[in-house]
Amino acid sequence: MEKTYVTEMPNHCGAFLQASRCFARLGVNITRVSYNKAVDSHMLFIDVRGTREQLKQADALLESIGYLPKQETEPSVVLVGFTLRDVPGSVTRVLELIERYRLNISYISSQEDASGYQLFKMGLFVSDYGQFSKFIEQAREICPVREIDYNRSEKVYDNSIFYRSFISGIADMTGIDNKAHQDLLVNSNLAMQTLDERGLLPYRTFDSIYCFSKLLAQCKGNDFCPRITKYDIGTQTEITVIEPDCGSNTIIMKYRDQALFIDCGYACYMDEMNALFHKLLPDFDRLEKTALVTHADVDHCGLLTMFNKIIAGANSAECLKDQYDGKDDYREQNPLHRPYIKICKLLTMYKPPKPENVVVAWKKRVSHGEALENTGTFHFGECNFSVYEGEGGHLPGEIILIDYEHHIAFTGDIYVNVKEMTPRQAQYNKYAPILMTSVDTNPELCAKERRAIFALLGNAAQWLVFGAHGAAKHIPANQA
Repeated sequence: MEKTYVTEMPNHCGAFLQASRCFARLGVNITRVSYNKAVDSHMLFIDVRGTREQLKQADALLESIGYLPKQETEPSVVLVGFTLRDVPGSVTRVLELIERYRLNISYISSQEDASGYQLFKMGLFVSDYGQFSKFIEQAREICPVREIDYNRSEKVYDNSIFYRSFISGIADMTGIDNKAHQDLLVNSNLAMQTLDERGLLPYRTFDSIYCFSKLLAQCKGNDFCPRITKYDIGTQTEITVIEPDCGSNTIIMKYRDQALFIDCGYACYMDEMNALFHKLLPDFDRLEKTALVTHADVDHCGLLTMFNKIIAGANSAECLKDQYDGKDDYREQNPLHRPYIKICKLLTMYKPPKPENVVVAWKKRVSHGEALENTGTFHFGECNFSVYEGEGGHLPGEIILIDYEHHIAFTGDIYVNVKEMTPRQAQYNKYAPILMTSVDTNPELCAKERRAIFALLGNAAQWLVFGAHGAAKHIPANQA
């Protein structure tokens, strides 16, 4: 059995040694440790492996030595401004009051400006807000005092409780469940440690996670404004491309009273997308609806729980089942990708579909060394697609659908139209390459698969290529 301990390490020599002895005494093996005083001077992450009984005893031991304190109130840093006369000793009375209330100072900044006063800004570590209120009352008898609001993403005023403040800020933005806080904290730390060992400074990791979270939250409700484009195919088929700012496109193929949804974006936009489906398809509730996934990344599968029939390749079906069973999926099996994917699942409130709703429509890829293997066909309305499965350059199980008669192709994430993304789409798509080092499982192999796609299209006709991010790509004859 494995467990991650998020401990608040006492600030004294030999603190980690004390924890290590606890685990050694119980026969519990430490599998990962992460501590960075420059990021958070107290937070220590320890991954261990042991039996259920051993870990239960470890809980009790760590709690007894103060590593797992139980706090009714979440500590935080409050930035306070004291307006003091610019004379010798003016700050002394404030400091004496701070000492009387046993408040720790995490940040001080002040500079004279020839006004006769100085604004002393101090970050105070607060765990008892009742006592802090009394402190403020007495401080105001000395000088004007005001609390200062600040944006943690712009400047870190305290590194003694960074993780708690960081996670609290993201939770406030995204509205994630309290139960998800601990997992988000652990995986944010794991992302930092993984990327730090590859040369990325910790602040870049945390800034990327924060900005990614902020963008997800900003693009909801009235600010959910996807670009929508429609195309007529054949005589009775209409394709609608919904491009949200964050997550994959959702492509709707409509033929008579049937609708096929190719990929379906993030789960956190379910309400917005459901309203949009009803707007675009007034008969949405009565339609025969099926979803098809090009591959099993969470930003393509968020709405699959809305559908009773989901078409996928064999490898993607296995990946979705692993997700449903609580096992690591293909992305999470890659140590470089695991933290970001787990963070995505938490922030977007992802839930995998029931395995019994997933239909495997094509044979499993068997060849080796061939970039794209033809694994079957797929028919919808007037369209007849040849289905190809890639080698896994972007993700194992990835498929390409090509209709040679109507000259349309659905390429998933193997090929996306980067040049015609909206500014917000481009902003969203820059965070995953930072936090995963690459969006592709094997970038060189994915490039090989892209070349294979255009070789299959040929150059004798004009093509319309639908990637899973960005606008559809018009490719004139003799340019494919």
